[in-house]
Amino acid sequence: MGRSRGRLLFVVFSVSLSWPSLSSAQDQPAPQDNSARPLGAKELKKRDKRLLKELGSQGGDWLRDEVPEVITEAERLAFLRLSTNEEREQFIEIFWQKRNPEPDSPNNTAREEHYRRLAYADEHFASGVAGRNTDRGRIYIIWGPPDEIESHPTGGTYDRPSEQGGGSTTTSPWEMWRYRHLEGIGENIEIEFVDTSGSGEYHITRDPCEKDALAHVPVAGSSLSELLGRSSRAGRFTNTNGTTCPMPLGGTPASMDEFANLDRYFRVQRPPERFKDLAELVTIRVVRNQIHMDYQTDFLRVTSNTVLVPITVQVPNRDLRFQSKQGVHSAVLNLYGRITTPGGIVVQTFEDVIARDFPESLFQSSLNLSSIYQKSIPLRSGLYRLDLVVKDTLSGNLGVFNTALRVPRFEDDKLDASSLILADQIQTVPSSQTGTGQFVLDSYKVRPRLSQEFSSTEKLGVFLQLYNLKRDETSHKTNVSVAYRITKDQQEIWRAVETADRLHQGSEQLTIERLIPVASLLPGRYAIEVTAIDLLTNYTVIRTADFTVKPAPPSKPAATVRPPNS
Repeated sequence: MGRSRGRLLFVVFSVSLSWPSLSSAQDQPAPQDNSARPLGAKELKKRDKRLLKELGSQGGDWLRDEVPEVITEAERLAFLRLSTNEEREQFIEIFWQKRNPEPDSPNNTAREEHYRRLAYADEHFASGVAGRNTDRGRIYIIWGPPDEIESHPTGGTYDRPSEQGGGSTTTSPWEMWRYRHLEGIGENIEIEFVDTSGSGEYHITRDPCEKDALAHVPVAGSSLSELLGRSSRAGRFTNTNGTTCPMPLGGTPASMDEFANLDRYFRVQRPPERFKDLAELVTIRVVRNQIHMDYQTDFLRVTSNTVLVPITVQVPNRDLRFQSKQGVHSAVLNLYGRITTPGGIVVQTFEDVIARDFPESLFQSSLNLSSIYQKSIPLRSGLYRLDLVVKDTLSGNLGVFNTALRVPRFEDDKLDASSLILADQIQTVPSSQTGTGQFVLDSYKVRPRLSQEFSSTEKLGVFLQLYNLKRDETSHKTNVSVAYRITKDQQEIWRAVETADRLHQGSEQLTIERLIPVASLLPGRYAIEVTAIDLLTNYTVIRTADFTVKPAPPSKPAATVRPPNS
């Protein structure tokens, strides 16, 4: 059984939104103005180094060695602030899924292509460091293979074009990569790399004349403009456009404009901005997660290959916006859920409308209550991802959560059991309603208590199913004993046993449902343990759950569930 407060990935980004309480602020003298100042480059580098160290190998290696070229700054900062490995795994899954051009395909071609590029870069561009860490490797990983490469691995004679002053010179090794189109940058983009040290380490340059090996050799390699006396060699090094080129013959082309060249130089080294939606998704988790959700998943066997997964969601009424009409306060939530495999294949989607109505006399007290919803989904055993979103139709507020859904495999040949469900309501339903509707499990209506808190005037509902009970060959009946045990701080407080003659046994499956009064228990935290023993095989199965007993509260109104189409 899975339970959570519905806060997973987005909680880590809400830290910056935390404020001291009003009362504490009033009790303290006014502090001095310690307004936060922007961090400098050294401080940012020091902070990032500290955060990477805190991540350890699991997250740090991914961020540092696998995706630094393609992750945006917003994504990188968000990842650094995640606090658990589960959150990091979810982030990585979303990171790649958002880049998948075919979200419903079992293969993520974007991820496969990225790791192919990493391998290619390491193999072809290494020069004392891993190929992925070189300039050519980074550009290759970000933009893929160029449409054209002009390679001069040994340098040699070079005839300058007129915009570079004309004339001949000798160059260091260099390469020119040409891309017909780079998204967000433009058409026919040229990126030049030069190896001025002769060591094989090419670096990106925005100066097309940096490759001139004779630039500092008097007389040698003079440009045509210099030979004609129109300019001096010293003038190359006083250019204001960021290059060391001789005076051009004719006008300066747009490609050598100082600002355009500088802008292009930095933009080709940044990840493309076509994946803004992931950063927006992270922002939604912080800014727009105004509706808090608790949720719980349970697991019951249907067949040897199928498991029924009731997904229960609870929303505080105080988070909803109500509209008053004719003495009735009404709120409506739209709900959408999706279950996918780790590879991104959509297995199941569901949507529903949750409507809540309260009369005027009960409205204020109802704001202290919650509205609960359940959807049961049949799944095969395995690992899935559950995404769920609710939207208030009046306010537009959202509630979002996602979590791993690990559906267990039930044994076929020995005693096994479902999730242990603690409920505030267990009752039989008519045969016509068996297996249909919210909270209906087989022939019972079982409403889980997600908070697992019970007042002293309530009864603790216990629901459990046993599977694969052995039948006696003579009587054709099963023989099982069930013990209930409540403990506090590992000390037994209460115990009861149900024997075979009280359990109405016959089939290989047995449903255990019991309402246990807690009036004799003092307020506090307890644990309940249900132990079932198959007396014919001596197999034992144990299920446990924690719960809390609270003092009896004032009387509470119940929400009226209105059919969405009424």
